Amino acid sequence: MDTSAIPLVSADAHVNEPRRLWWDALPASMRDRAPARIRPSEEGAWELRRHEQTTLTQRQADAAEEAARNEQNDLAHRLAVMREDGINAECVFPTIGLYVWEMDDAALGEACCQIYNDWIFDTLESKSPRHRCAGMIPTWDMAMALRELRRIADLGLGSAMLPLRGVPEEYNSPHWEPFWEAVEECGLPVVLHQGSGHDMLFYRGPGAAVANLLATQSMAPRSAALLTTSGALERHPGLHVVFVETNAAWLSWAMDTLDSYYDAFLANPGWVRPELAEKPSHYLRRQVHGTFQWDPTGIHNIDRTGTGPLLWGSDYPHSEGTYPHSRAVVQEQFGHLAEADAAAILGGNATRLFGFDPAVVGTPVPDPDPTTRRTA
Repeated sequence: MDTSAIPLVSADAHVNEPRRLWWDALPASMRDRAPARIRPSEEGAWELRRHEQTTLTQRQADAAEEAARNEQNDLAHRLAVMREDGINAECVFPTIGLYVWEMDDAALGEACCQIYNDWIFDTLESKSPRHRCAGMIPTWDMAMALRELRRIADLGLGSAMLPLRGVPEEYNSPHWEPFWEAVEECGLPVVLHQGSGHDMLFYRGPGAAVANLLATQSMAPRSAALLTTSGALERHPGLHVVFVETNAAWLSWAMDTLDSYYDAFLANPGWVRPELAEKPSHYLRRQVHGTFQWDPTGIHNIDRTGTGPLLWGSDYPHSEGTYPHSRAVVQEQFGHLAEADAAAILGGNATRLFGFDPAVVGTPVPDPDPTTRRTA
């Protein structure tokens, strides 16, 4: 099957936030703690770095790098890249902002989330119906989280972003119940991106860099299991949770494993609390989703999972992404599928979950693009 005519909606794309974004917008009392960059370690983890004093040579090198980073955030540039890569629309997430949940100061964390949310709305969301951007939720306090959730919903952002691991409490805690109620009412999907909300450095030593990435992605089934077995998904059938850049093959494994233990533990009074109306796999299949660039095992398992939980994404502009070969990557992975199944994973599911206009994302980005205003 030729996939070239299927509209592609990347369910995983990023911006590179300006390094001075938070420095320029934070109150003077907080600027010395403003996030500015992330740095990789040899073990495959990333750490958040604040503004630092640098030499003139370093500042000149940073200025050249910053110009390239800022170009990737420019709408006209992004549309040109999408046109080149055959992408019709994008779900957009932060890069530096993924690590804001590491902060201990609640007021600083809330301010950083608000600054990013305003910036991404002004930069992409308000200008382009081809972009649905995540709003970062400050989770240090529930009142704070609910306040920002309602603000980003009123603003018009496309999803509510939480850390992959629950902060300050795990996602089976009653602490989260007001948030699940509110986000279901708002109609926004919840997105959780790999690497956020926890230390990515699980291991050190030989092989640690690769092993740490696998361990990081393993946080997705852990959080999905808590949402499922706690009854949160059953109580809130309109709540959809998208695990971003975690791949999707784990979904079939989680379905089988949770169903097996759920059935076995029902024979022991008190072991299963709460008892669910359906098996755990029912809620995973209905409300949990995973994005991937390359996941042939996840695609192979759609007989078990269905196509609804799977979303493809390019991860642009990150180095491990599929740009500028997305169409070739898609053809190689999806060419053997029925067209309806491929179309759902490659764009239909994201269009429905994130609220894109099907008439817009069903057409390629023209040159020049006449839809760079929502009023167009």
